[in-house]
Amino acid sequence: MKVAVLGKGKTGKKVIEKLGVHNQHTVFDSTNPPTLEKLKGHDVIISFLPGEPFLNYLEILVDSKIPVVTGSTGFEWPSQIASKLVKNGTPWVRAHNFSLGMNLVHEMIKVLSKAEKLFEKPNFKIHEIHHIMKVDAPSGTALSWQDWSKQKCDITSARTGDVVGDHKLTVETETEDIIVQHQAKDRGIFAAGALWSAQKIIDGQVPAGLNDFSDIAIKELL
Repeated sequence: MKVAVLGKGKTGKKVIEKLGVHNQHTVFDSTNPPTLEKLKGHDVIISFLPGEPFLNYLEILVDSKIPVVTGSTGFEWPSQIASKLVKNGTPWVRAHNFSLGMNLVHEMIKVLSKAEKLFEKPNFKIHEIHHIMKVDAPSGTALSWQDWSKQKCDITSARTGDVVGDHKLTVETETEDIIVQHQAKDRGIFAAGALWSAQKIIDGQVPAGLNDFSDIAIKELL
C-alpha cells in the first residue's frame, strides 16, 4: 500500500510512524504541497490537516480519483462532494475521531438516547477536554455524540495542556446519573483507525462516496 500523508502534525506524525519502513509513503505539507502529478501512483491519501488547508486541497484530491481517509475537522463539507465521489467511483472515509473504541461508545449512546422511555425528562450533558492547540470548540466528536444521543445536549469545552481527547456524556435524572466516558491516551489510536480504514478501502470493502468511519466500523460489530 502506497500512502500519501497530508500534514505531519501531531496525528500525521503518528501515521508516518505506523507506516514505518514497510509501507511506501510520501509526506505532503506546506513545503511540499500535493499536486495531481505528485499524487499519481498512490493507493490512498490520509489527511489530518486542519480544516482550512484541507479545503484548499479538496479539488485536487477529488480530481485525483484516489481514495481519501480524512480526520480533518473544523469546516463544513461542500454539499456536492458526495455526489462527485460517487460519480468518480472513489471511496472516501471521514471521521471526527478515528478511535476504533469510539464505535463501541456510539452503540452505548444509541441505547442511552432512549432514556426517556425509563426516566422523566433526563438531562444530557457533554464535557470535552483537548490540548491547548485545538482551535475548534466544541469538538467534532462532542457534536457527533449529541447527534447520536438525538438530544439537545448541554456541551462544555476545556483546553488544557496536551490532552489528546477526553469526552464524557452524563445523563442526569432525579435519582441517578449515567455516565459514558472515552479517554484517548495516545494519538496513535487515531492513526491506527485511519490506517485500518485505508486497508478496508484497499480490500474493496468501502463503497464509492463520502462514508462515515462509524458506518464502516459498525459492520464489524454486527
